[in-house]
Amino acid sequence: MLTLLANIPPPPANSIDIGPLTVHFYGIAIALGVLVAISIARRRYEQAGGDPDLADKVAILAVVAGLVGARVGFVTTNFGNFFPDNPLGVLRVWEGGLTFYTGLLFGALAGIWLLRRWAGDLPAYADAVAPAIPIAQAFGRWGNYFNQELYGTPTDLPWALVVEPHRRVAPYQEFETFHPTFAYEMLGNLVLAGVLIWVGARTQVRRGSLLFGYLAGYGVLRFAMELLRTDTEPVLLGLTRNGLGSVGVFVVGVAGLWLHQRRSLLPNWSASATADEEAPTPAAGDAATGADDPSADPDEAAAPPDGTARDGGDGEPGEPRD
Repeated sequence: MLTLLANIPPPPANSIDIGPLTVHFYGIAIALGVLVAISIARRRYEQAGGDPDLADKVAILAVVAGLVGARVGFVTTNFGNFFPDNPLGVLRVWEGGLTFYTGLLFGALAGIWLLRRWAGDLPAYADAVAPAIPIAQAFGRWGNYFNQELYGTPTDLPWALVVEPHRRVAPYQEFETFHPTFAYEMLGNLVLAGVLIWVGARTQVRRGSLLFGYLAGYGVLRFAMELLRTDTEPVLLGLTRNGLGSVGVFVVGVAGLWLHQRRSLLPNWSASATADEEAPTPAAGDAATGADDPSADPDEAAAPPDGTARDGGDGEPGEPRD
């Protein structure tokens, strides 16, 4: 009896009617995640010295590109579910069906292009969005709960998810409770976001490194979830497409992090970076003695007749500009 009470019940509904409109909880979860993520990225980018309005514009357009990419990824890998009999199903996003990795790719490419076009600071923006992305994902995973999708294999653990018979996938129709992988991933994403924030605040890593850290961390988390999920079939070496994609994302994250610590892989197109690069270097004579300054006292600028340096005239060279 206690075990049954501890199970996660199925949702009472997956939408709500407001007048003639039907609002789906899946869409609400994604919208909330996007809004929270944009707010976090804006604040972090501003704290890093960037323009918060630029951060908003880039984030909004990158999210649009990401949603398009996520839907394109799902449709292309489930082509037979839409064509030729159900082409309009491509537009019914509220029913579920977004492939995260293609969405991440489309969104990243759009963000990089926009930052270059609008002279943004790519390393600062990468650090700003790194913890915001998994927080958005944590919100979005609750949409999977309301759609009763993306659950794992059968289990009788106390926190198992009860799935209604018409939502159970083959060959598990006779089972009632399943691993709530959406909840596992939600918690994992929140932990990942916290770790990234802590690393950025407490350690000395090159600017832009947090994004590579996110890729490595999420690759591990998603790979583990793919071992439990039942909604996709293995395609190679017993792994699903998302499982293989997770391996690739992890490799990119680890390799990118290692290389980025040695030489920056992320360019900075902001005006401040351009000004630093174009700033003239002071002449050696100006830095050492000020002899070219017409207001300088020639007696003080001249060296003593015995050729020895004056006190303080032989200082250590300054640190090079980063």
